Amino acid sequence: MHDILKLVRERQSARISFDLQRPIARQDLEQILDAGSWAPTAHNMQNFEMLVVDDPKLLEMIWKIKNPISMEFIKENYQQLSFSEGGLIQKKVGILATRFPPAWRNPDVTIDQLMADDRPLLPSPVMLIMIYDPGKRAPASDGDFLGIISLGCVTENMWLMAEALGIGFHIVSSLGEGPAEKEVKRILSIPDSLQIVYAIRLGYPVSGPDKYLRVRREVKDFTHHNRYGAKGLA
Repeated sequence: MHDILKLVRERQSARISFDLQRPIARQDLEQILDAGSWAPTAHNMQNFEMLVVDDPKLLEMIWKIKNPISMEFIKENYQQLSFSEGGLIQKKVGILATRFPPAWRNPDVTIDQLMADDRPLLPSPVMLIMIYDPGKRAPASDGDFLGIISLGCVTENMWLMAEALGIGFHIVSSLGEGPAEKEVKRILSIPDSLQIVYAIRLGYPVSGPDKYLRVRREVKDFTHHNRYGAKGLA
């Protein structure tokens, strides 16, 4: 069994091509879903449904969906970019700019430039559609804040199980909003009363892990002991 901290540290988003000729074994898929089922959810509401898509025709329809990145994302994302590895190491938060297409690194980009630099959705042998059921909200939780946190717990459990099994895991948030969400709902017959959180690509990477600089704050950077402002563990 993998050491849990090793799995946590090695987990990363697989924004790379998957082998479409190598299906995910049913047993492995069930383990990933089972791990998600045992995640803590507020008031044990289990406020999610998981739609497994492995029909090639349906997957192809989803891959073709266009959902241009928003200008709001571009401007807010720009504030969190580092334009050198040294800068990212110093900040310890955010993302290296080279992880994005050139147009995404420019806060003054035009819609036409974004459209021209749009990246197609990479295919995968299996896609999970994570669905949120607002009817199962946590009691007395403003905006169902606790329920939304629960969805993150479900995702992390599945992600760590996929990592343990050597299966790539990539969240596609663009399919959970705007016209793209409506199109996915139409293709997969998802009721309007439910919300798509995001899609998850699952598969075996064609090449090795996607190597890029990953940074995290050290424990002493975000820990306060007994009172706020007393940094680190005394």
